[in-house]
Formats: sequence, C-alpha cells, structure tokens
Amino acid sequence: MNTLRIIFMGTPEFAVPSLEILIEHKFNVVAVITAPDKPQGRGQKLSASPVKASALKHNIPVLQPTNLKSQQFLEELKSYQANLQVVVAFRMLPEAVWSMPEFGTFNLHASLLPQYRGAAPINWAIINGEKETGVTTFFLKHEIDTGSIIFQEKEPIYDTDDVGSLYDRLMKKGAALVLKTVQAIASGNYPSQPQPESEVIKHAPKIFKETCQINWSQPAKQVHNFVRGLSPYPAAWTTINEKIYKVFACSIAPNRNEELKPEDFITDNKTYLYIKASDGLVSIDRFQPEGKKPMTITEFFRGNKI
Repeated sequence: MNTLRIIFMGTPEFAVPSLEILIEHKFNVVAVITAPDKPQGRGQKLSASPVKASALKHNIPVLQPTNLKSQQFLEELKSYQANLQVVVAFRMLPEAVWSMPEFGTFNLHASLLPQYRGAAPINWAIINGEKETGVTTFFLKHEIDTGSIIFQEKEPIYDTDDVGSLYDRLMKKGAALVLKTVQAIASGNYPSQPQPESEVIKHAPKIFKETCQINWSQPAKQVHNFVRGLSPYPAAWTTINEKIYKVFACSIAPNRNEELKPEDFITDNKTYLYIKASDGLVSIDRFQPEGKKPMTITEFFRGNKI
C-alpha cells in the first residue's frame, strides 16, 4: 500500500473524513490541494479550509493554487510524483491535472451516478422526493461527473431527513468508500464500468438564492421536500407581509375550511403559522425572521406577531 503516492484534493468539511481515513490507514498522502484562504466573519480575517486544517495537523504539504492551469502549479504538482489523485468536493480540474498520475484521478460524488450529476446532489435528491441516494467513486474524464464508476454504496433517504442529516451520513459513508477504492487500486484489482446512459438522467445544478424561494402554487408535499432539501443551508425562503423569512423546518398541516389561495396564511399568533399550498396547508415549524436568529414558531410568538 505504501508504494502509492497520493495527492488529495478537497476543500469543505465533507472532504475531511476521506483525507483522515487515508492517513489513519497509513497511506502515503504526499500533498493536499485545497482552495485559497478566504476572509470570514466581521473582521474578515483569512480562514483556512477544513481540509487545509486537517492537512496541517498531520504535517502534510498544502498547495492552494488560484489557477489550476498555471505552469508554476503544474510543475509543483508534478514534483510530488504522485501516482494517484483523490478528489472530494473540489473544483473542476483541467485535463493537465487529472491525467497526470499513472493510476489516474478518482472523485467521490454524493449520489448514485449517473443520477444527480452536478454541484448539489444531496439537495436535489431530497427536493425531488427521492427515497434513496448514495455515494460513488469514479475516474475523472472530460465531461463532468461522467467517468467510469469504480464503486457505489446506497443510502436511504428518510422522511425526517434534511440536507444536514443526510450530509453527515454520506460524508462518513463516502470516506469508507474512498478507503475501499484506494485499497482496490493499490491491490491492482478494481472495477471500472462506464456509466449507463440509456435511462433518464436527473441533474443537480448549483443552487442560488433566487431559486430558493418557495413556490406556494406547488402541492404541500413538494413544498415540504423543497424546504428539507435546502435546510440548513442555503435555506428556502418566503415573504410574509413583505418581510423575508428563511424556513428551516415545516410539516403538512391538517386541512381547514377557510377559503384560501396559495401563499395566504393563517395564524393564532401563539402556537401556529399555516401557509396555503396548492392542495393544503403547510405548518411553518422553524424559521428565521429578517435580522433575527433561527427559532421555532412558539419562540417567535413569545415576543412577536405576524
């Protein structure tokens, strides 16, 4: 196993367990590539990525290129003489980078490819009401998320899941799959199957603030899935009395006899806030009013009214 020289590429928390598990199993991670430090907080102090913090803890060299095609970066990368590159939650790589090692570059993706190719697979699986997702390791090629599959592991999506809970499970399951994949490549015995293209492919494009607005003309179940699929981040939002509220949790409420049209709301200003969807009422259970912290509806009504 120690004959492999591995470059690890990743940035957010999701990638950290994958890096840590390789280190724990004594694989030779010769360098880590991650995003440049970013200003954060009120003081706008430069903050290292979670992957950088992990690498420094283990005394692994860290590269933070702004341009992955620059000759200087490519020469530095080549100097590490890696024969395998592992990518978890990083940016799109140019061919000069992913084709460099003799055993290639593989990526961990948080879906069962070919479904949910794209930047936000966990979000879209929940938004679309899927009952199952998973993680996939695959070799990189030109078209994004289309390379040959190495391994896959399935994971159920429960009705109580939001992005936060599913993210945590897939992060751990993904790390185990990264280890399994590296072990297989190290042994010289690993599968590599082209992705099936005959079925209808669902995509997972990047999510923007403007696309997080709740559409109350949709059925209540669809609204519920939309909120779950954006919680806790970036968060679905709606307007009530011309004020913006981020919605982190909701549930389908019992129908009532009031004549309401989509987006109308009813409340007792004590215990409930119901908003009309196309086919019924949605109970807003936890939200964030403008300028305030996230809170439950009952917490909000202790000092506020709608």
